Amino acid sequence: MILWLCLCWGFSPSAGQPDSELMARYLEEQLLADYSIVEQVARRVPRQAKFLQRLETRPRMSEFHVRSTIISRYAFTTVSCTMVNSGSEAREAVFEMQIPAAAFISNFTMSIGNKTYYGEVTGKEKKNSTDDKERNKKPPSPTEGRENGYETFKASVFIPRKMQARFMLHYEELLQRRLGKYEYTVSIRPQQLVGRLRVEVNILENSGIVSLEVPPLRNSKQKGNGKAEGDVSPPPSTVIGHTKTLAKVTFNPSVVEQTRIARNGILGDFIIRYDVNRELSVGDVQILNGYFVHYFAPTDLPPLPKNVVFVLDSSASMVGTKLKQTKEALFTILQDLRPEDHFNIIGFSNRIKVWQQDQLVPVTPNNIRDAKKYIHNMSPTGGTNINGALQTGAKLLNDYIAQNDIDARSVSLIIFLTDGRPTVGETQSSKILSNTKDAIRDKFCLFTIGIGNDVDHKLLERMALENCGMTRLFQEDEDAASHLKGFYDEIGTPLLSDIRVDYPEEDVEQVTQNFFPNYFNGSEIIIAGKLINRTSDKLHVEVTASNSKKYILLKTDVAIDLPSRNDIRGVPGLEDGKGDNNYIERAWSYLTIKELLNSRLKSDDSQEKDNLMEKAKSMALAYNFVTPFTILKMKEAGLHSEPPQEEFISPSTDGIGEKVQSLQGHKAPPGIRRGQDKQRIKISKTSADGDPHFVIDFPSSKFSVCFNIDGEPGDILRLVSDHKESGVTVNGQLIGAPAPPNGHKKHRTYFSTITILSNKPERSYLEITPKRVILDDGERLVLSCGRSAVVRSRSLEVSISAFSNITVTIRDSISFVILIHHYRKPAPYQRNHLGFYISNSKGLSSDSHGLLGQFLNHEVKLLQESLNTSHQEAGQNQTEALKATPTNTLRVKGRLVPVVWKQRRIYNGQQEVECWFAKNNADKLIDGSYQDYLASHPFDTGTSFGTGNSL
Repeated sequence: MILWLCLCWGFSPSAGQPDSELMARYLEEQLLADYSIVEQVARRVPRQAKFLQRLETRPRMSEFHVRSTIISRYAFTTVSCTMVNSGSEAREAVFEMQIPAAAFISNFTMSIGNKTYYGEVTGKEKKNSTDDKERNKKPPSPTEGRENGYETFKASVFIPRKMQARFMLHYEELLQRRLGKYEYTVSIRPQQLVGRLRVEVNILENSGIVSLEVPPLRNSKQKGNGKAEGDVSPPPSTVIGHTKTLAKVTFNPSVVEQTRIARNGILGDFIIRYDVNRELSVGDVQILNGYFVHYFAPTDLPPLPKNVVFVLDSSASMVGTKLKQTKEALFTILQDLRPEDHFNIIGFSNRIKVWQQDQLVPVTPNNIRDAKKYIHNMSPTGGTNINGALQTGAKLLNDYIAQNDIDARSVSLIIFLTDGRPTVGETQSSKILSNTKDAIRDKFCLFTIGIGNDVDHKLLERMALENCGMTRLFQEDEDAASHLKGFYDEIGTPLLSDIRVDYPEEDVEQVTQNFFPNYFNGSEIIIAGKLINRTSDKLHVEVTASNSKKYILLKTDVAIDLPSRNDIRGVPGLEDGKGDNNYIERAWSYLTIKELLNSRLKSDDSQEKDNLMEKAKSMALAYNFVTPFTILKMKEAGLHSEPPQEEFISPSTDGIGEKVQSLQGHKAPPGIRRGQDKQRIKISKTSADGDPHFVIDFPSSKFSVCFNIDGEPGDILRLVSDHKESGVTVNGQLIGAPAPPNGHKKHRTYFSTITILSNKPERSYLEITPKRVILDDGERLVLSCGRSAVVRSRSLEVSISAFSNITVTIRDSISFVILIHHYRKPAPYQRNHLGFYISNSKGLSSDSHGLLGQFLNHEVKLLQESLNTSHQEAGQNQTEALKATPTNTLRVKGRLVPVVWKQRRIYNGQQEVECWFAKNNADKLIDGSYQDYLASHPFDTGTSFGTGNSL
């Protein structure tokens, strides 16, 4: 039996000299997986039970309390969480909270035992222009798409035994009115059942609350626009009470009620929707302490006619659910077009197909029927020509406006939908943006929609911002069609165009945006500013706009001294709100910072971008907001002889796919044993990930080298081989997948298993797959990759971040990070796989080898080949010139390797690295050929590599 298994797995008794004990345990694992031998399973139960018992001693969440105060649409939210460590040793506690992407964190504090740490907002250091460009090239974080407008705040600390930690997070946001309602959402995902769970929301609206509803809890797939079906009754244990201007909503489920909702502690989103009374035609102007905010949302107006062009992605990547749900949404949207509207449809892939050439057609039953047929017959094929599609749509709309005597007060717009990035035609984002802006010329607005995780969020966002539109990101799930329809409902009924709101220049300053191209039914226009003349008793307001019937002019004088109306002191339930008393000033600062960030995103002038960044940073520091230009650092409260050291974890190593807006790290308090308070591991560029793609970073030479290995499924590649010196070996086994349609490869390969062996000072090994980690260091443990855990021995530490990554540290001098790549709905050419990154190689010897290991202690030189075949060394200042040179060469251990300039994505596809690429399976770059790096089995330590000294 053993011989048969050896032959099946390619084990050679004479190759590699595998450790017999490791081999036996590996075979036992395979037998258990394949045959479920009862006796052997029974022998392993105590070890598994012991491990589960260890996991159950993780810190327990005793309290999760959310308190929110909403005053005139401006929400202050405080999240308080208490965790208790009842175990016999220090344990790591992780606090996670999903917050709206539009919110600003304003404070964060932690109390561990008798010590308190508070957050201080400080400015980020300015990056150089090259870093800025590279940062702008990064695709959006997967969390943005997956959670659709929500970000994850995460902090972790080690709690000493028999002690507790308390976290308190504050964030603020200005609620936006959509589809006639304000929606306030609290994410309740404590990841475990909580002894005391309470959400309390107090709402004060002096205009008067006219509607208030609390729908059932919503899971992440339902995030977006539109209501879920059955949106009727509030969650259990919800209490709602309100007067004309004040409302209080509480949600206080017991542990039993939590269990009925979700045993894993992920309850969902607690939502409150409401609207306010609108008596004044000019809107609601609120003034307090020298600041004002103006809410304008007129009602009972006839809709404007609209001229709309739908530009729909029909490339090959839209196959399946995405195109199906896009069609479903468009069928409904076409039915909602009004008789006075005109429309056309463009489908694009690598070809541009216009439904009705050179015209927009009126809305008639026959045209709607024919349009549905056209959409129904769309089939996914080809690449993605975003630039060509937008140019065609803009020309179509421009020609229609110029050639037809359309109503001057009608609204024209393009609705653009895609699921990917430009791959055909013009592919540079900067050129696409410039071409789109030149084509539209401020004559109409562009609204962009992205579906799935592969869209270029930055491109869609900036296209919409630069052309007076909005953008939305949706996930490919069962609710995508309703999300698309919900977004159209937001913009499908224009009521006013060319809205301008004016105040006397001598009375106000620093007013936010006051001109708006369109106003859509169910939305709201918000303007804020500062008063110059505080001795005046009134503020004059004028609103001008156009609608389908006439030109509108509204005027009014608003009384300035209204303390009894806008001062909230003494209001029941709002007595202890920190910062609430200056809510109008904070709403003004919130809006101003948002506009500065948007202006910077739209700007192409580096000097202007720097000025806008400094203004936004200065205001964020003044109001204690965490923004893209500020960061939250933790400091210890009180007087201490040794201030705590601050540690920050890279987002690449703590929760891949999560956008961490603020604190990223943990502070280990006194009393934690040695090894627990060291800084978290950071991922380097030196890696093997994807298909697989290899990247080698040479920091001293200031460049990177990359190559591919086109192996065969089942191949085991030796990545690091240092068995004789440090005792460490890393092997990676490949799994196969079909090539993508129109791909140049016969098949794809990914790492399905990473094996890490160490025999100094103790023998141990790790076998890592996307689902589990097997650790054997004398005691065998099987860990799930879906559950966070930390396991330590005398020389080895394994830290699992659930569904994200595994960090392996050996003797504090060698560190590897393995990324876990999971696909929710994998295509035929995709497989769940692993990425391998070398974080710390100090403990590896100068004799280390392997596809990655051989470069860790060696340098390469970049040469430029001249016409007379002589070579000169190229310095960093010549890099740009070398990029355009057709012949570039690396000198590696006396060998000359031709290379070309490329860009590579690493860190789960979230970072682009520029590198010199060596072709043909790294021919001449690596010692020997890639076949020399094939291990005979996962535990082959390379002791019989033989050629290692001669390569």
